[in-house]
Amino acid sequence: MEIILKNYMENIKTIIGAMATDDRGTVRFVNEFDFQNVKRFYQVQNHQPGFIRAWHAHKKEGKYVYVAKGTALVGAVPLEHMLDLKENKCSLDNKLVFKTVISSNNPKVVFIPAGHANGFKSLESDTIIQFFSTSGLQDSLNDDIRFDYDLVNIWKEDYR
Repeated sequence: MEIILKNYMENIKTIIGAMATDDRGTVRFVNEFDFQNVKRFYQVQNHQPGFIRAWHAHKKEGKYVYVAKGTALVGAVPLEHMLDLKENKCSLDNKLVFKTVISSNNPKVVFIPAGHANGFKSLESDTIIQFFSTSGLQDSLNDDIRFDYDLVNIWKEDYR
């Protein structure tokens, strides 16, 4: 079981982008993101910073996450681990928790593959997050699994 979970985590990918600024303005880009498997996209904006939307999982659907404006804390956990946690079959294994900060000031796309629960917390006012899905809407609705936001509580900021 542990080997399978480690393989899940290895499938999470970060595609690094960049920013260019000159006298005309700024261009943000992630040139290595090719949209090959994308079927649809949607954009999420919370009413206030610090709001958490988690945990949302799919067995078949993968998601690419991009922050168009602001900053967000994004997490992913293997679905099998979430199910075991919910049924008290195991304790939290932090090695299986993926956590990253995505900012429009440091562009990147994070791919969360099928078989993971995902969630995010907006860290700034007016943060805009775009999700690019590998499933159409009807397939996504038929493959929808939800957990409480605090089943895996990664949402406290680390003050340094």
